[in-house]
Amino acid sequence: MKSALRLTGSLGLLISLAGCSQKVIEITTEPEGALVTLNDVPVGRTPLQTEFTYYGDYDVQVRKDGYEPLRTKATAWTPIYERAPLDLVTAPIPYETVVKWHFKLEPALEKTEPKQQFEEGLITRAKGLREQVDEPAPAKAEAPKEPAPPATLPSDAVKTAPPPPPPA
Repeated sequence: MKSALRLTGSLGLLISLAGCSQKVIEITTEPEGALVTLNDVPVGRTPLQTEFTYYGDYDVQVRKDGYEPLRTKATAWTPIYERAPLDLVTAPIPYETVVKWHFKLEPALEKTEPKQQFEEGLITRAKGLREQVDEPAPAKAEAPKEPAPPATLPSDAVKTAPPPPPPA
């Protein structure tokens, strides 16, 4: 009886240890070699794989010299087998979940335009912004002028009330 109990306990422990799942985010970029940051934590250069713990939204930053930096959100969706109540059945089964994200970087303006054209455009945009800042604020609606004094009636039109009777 004791040995059967030990055998059952050992098998239960073995099965529970066998259920190691691995969750991986695989990130690729075009071009390769971009530096990737997830939720303000640098994770490496592409192509890369990094383990994660929680499904949901991630803030992603992708940077590479000569390309416009990319800031976006990406979502690691929870697979159906990780949702309740199925997760109770699939927990002892070893599996790997791979979430794949691909980002395409755009060349930086200073790399796509001739130098003189880029500088002229930059100066033009700067002047436009300066004009917006230097412009006076739009005029607010005029404050109402002081109210006109009340109209007066001619002295002969004013009737005075008779004095009150003396107290008794």
